[in-house]
Amino acid sequence: MNDRWPALPYEAWKETYATLHMWTQMAGKVAVALAPPLNHSWGSAMRLTPRGLITPLLPHDDRVFTIEFDFIDHQMVVRVSDGAVKRMALGPRPVAGFHRAFVELLEGVGLDTKIWAMPVEVPEPVRFDLDTAHHHYDPEWASRAWRVFLSAWGVLNETRGTFIGKASPVHFFWGAFDLAVTRFSGRPAPPREGPAFMREAYSHEVISHGFWPGGGPLLEPAFYAYAAPEPEGLKASPIEPAAAYYHQELGEFILPYEAVRTSGDPDGMIRAFVESTYARAADLAKWDRKALER
Repeated sequence: MNDRWPALPYEAWKETYATLHMWTQMAGKVAVALAPPLNHSWGSAMRLTPRGLITPLLPHDDRVFTIEFDFIDHQMVVRVSDGAVKRMALGPRPVAGFHRAFVELLEGVGLDTKIWAMPVEVPEPVRFDLDTAHHHYDPEWASRAWRVFLSAWGVLNETRGTFIGKASPVHFFWGAFDLAVTRFSGRPAPPREGPAFMREAYSHEVISHGFWPGGGPLLEPAFYAYAAPEPEGLKASPIEPAAAYYHQELGEFILPYEAVRTSGDPDGMIRAFVESTYARAADLAKWDRKALER
């Protein structure tokens, strides 16, 4: 097995994925409640660490803290600026039980935070405190997924280097459970319908790339690329590599993860995907590439 790009079949890990998605949303909602409202939800997005996923540094009265999901020791760890450290094991348990223990853990170190208990960006959401359907956690699959995210982060982060316009870090967005890095043209976009966070996220022209473990109409992990607003002619544009294609229902270019990990040059395939989709979208949307690129 390629340790950097391990197999991650959707059907094999989807139950762990669904449960972990809910757990990370709880931590993310704490960030929404406490973090400054930075543009495009950057203030509440999570980041990769050498051990897992972590929230931004979060203020709480005169202290600050972080919440980290550790996929080596399989713990959730809360670290506080006064030296307090609290841990909770990650293992099979219903989302409702995890939610109860999570609230108690925060209260136990004086970090009481009121969050909205309804999940977002999932079909048929169930309140965290009522969700007993999602209860799987397989440490092997959680660890594999984290290793894939780490490898994807490395390549996606590298691709930012030639772009000198406004660009996001490579964030983990817990709402969709994906990694994303976004470039901006600097121009406002036409108003967009939808929830407030989506309207704000797409207030300006963007070209985004990322990695997503799958769901809905795409039941496999994949790298993705899209432009918003999408310029006319983009979906029919030739892109690289040959395994990539335009997914009509998602409205995005897709590069299946399985094609990447089984290739002779996974990093090169991802770079070709990012560079070709960016170039086609930027040209069709008439971005000022001379000003935005090295």
